[in-house]
Amino acid sequence: MKLLRHFAIALAALACACAPATDTDEVTGAEGLTTVRFATDWRAQAEHGGFYQALATGEYEKRGLKVEIVQGGPGVNVPQLLAAGAVDMGMGSNSFIVLNLAQEKAPVKAVAAFMQKDPQVLIAHPDQGIETIEDLKGRPILLSDASVTAFWVWLKAKYGFTDDQVRKYTFNAAPFLSDKRVAQQGYVTSEPYTIEKEAGFTPQVFLLADNGYPGYATMVLARDPLIAENPEAVRAFVEASIAGWRSYLDGDPSPGDALIKADNPEMTQDVLDQARAKLKSYGIVDGGDPALTGQMTEARWNEFIDMAKAQGVYPADLDARSAYTLDFLP
Repeated sequence: MKLLRHFAIALAALACACAPATDTDEVTGAEGLTTVRFATDWRAQAEHGGFYQALATGEYEKRGLKVEIVQGGPGVNVPQLLAAGAVDMGMGSNSFIVLNLAQEKAPVKAVAAFMQKDPQVLIAHPDQGIETIEDLKGRPILLSDASVTAFWVWLKAKYGFTDDQVRKYTFNAAPFLSDKRVAQQGYVTSEPYTIEKEAGFTPQVFLLADNGYPGYATMVLARDPLIAENPEAVRAFVEASIAGWRSYLDGDPSPGDALIKADNPEMTQDVLDQARAKLKSYGIVDGGDPALTGQMTEARWNEFIDMAKAQGVYPADLDARSAYTLDFLP
């Protein structure tokens, strides 16, 4: 399994199409700030709120950084941008992405994890006798291609789900709404709200993390050259982002929300408000303990890679420590 199957070809194209990030001496501006280009994994949303809050409230600047958030979207591949040197840092959506980079020997490492719980959920209709994830065995489930090679691996291992259950998910809820037997993937902060708002019913929602899924999400990835040449900038980015996330969740989120809506004019305040509320109520960012904001552990990474290796996703000799570093965590 490789999410980066056409990795080398894509990198060659990106190298031509994107201006690479320069070394740290060249990106220090006249104001004495080190420029860091940080790519997100999707259009601006509350799930990126802590980074936008850190930018809006000056947390990056007061630590000597001039951060530019490069908004993601359907055509943006953050791992490829990082490996090509088009950005300095970027967002790793899930633990599989980070380990895929390590397997490809890309010059990138995870330096922090800003979602202690992966927000992936399975969503089902409320009147079908489905009370647990196990009850979805044998039912059709709408999944994206990326999900089939990611958390679906864990679902098959733990619950005995089979590939003949998979139906193509195109990020459109219509097939789910039209067939009560069908379940679908989603983010706890997004699709359940959209379904409830549009269809007028509250769906059954199963957060994978609360059922044992061990992956991190929304990790900060840094290029190895930046780590080697300017570790102070990496540490400053992590510290500022931690402050931004704590402020966004527990303080006044309006500065971050304003920047999110400026980057993504289609975003509405009600969507931001409900997503932020769910990030808090489910403990997505800190697991219920503010001290865990941004944290990673060797034990948790080993648990994840052991699960993936047992399913044949990675070779036995792949070392999880090649995918991340704990050196920049408080």
